[in-house]
Amino acid sequence: MTAADKPPADDPATPHGPDTPFHQLGGEPGVRELVDRFYDLMAIDERFLRIRALHPNTLDDSRDKLFWFLCGWLGGPPHYEARFGHPRLRARHLPFPIASRERDEWLLCMAQAMSDRGVVSPLFERLLQSFHGTADWMRNRPDV
Repeated sequence: MTAADKPPADDPATPHGPDTPFHQLGGEPGVRELVDRFYDLMAIDERFLRIRALHPNTLDDSRDKLFWFLCGWLGGPPHYEARFGHPRLRARHLPFPIASRERDEWLLCMAQAMSDRGVVSPLFERLLQSFHGTADWMRNRPDV
């Protein structure tokens, strides 16, 4: 495993059991609702035009892949790994220009989705901090 394949140290999936973020979000139905809200916002909210442009015309595959990934990352079933192997997040995102602006749009979109889905403190802050670590790690272009 290379450094590019290693997740950030603040990966919320480290603990397993009933106290995982996966279970606190409501299991698979809760994670699916979060992912769907995230992509719904990306599709309709002008604040997220830059990150929307990085995705395919239809978001169905993106929805599924994020859902599968988040299930495992949050401490639930490793659906993504079962289908595709190790996520290799940074390597898979290298073709897309990601600087601080894209990172921040992604984080704002996810924060709005979490808020809209009723994710409350302290889980909201814990997830946002973990998402920030991962999103920051995805940056592959200098800021202009």
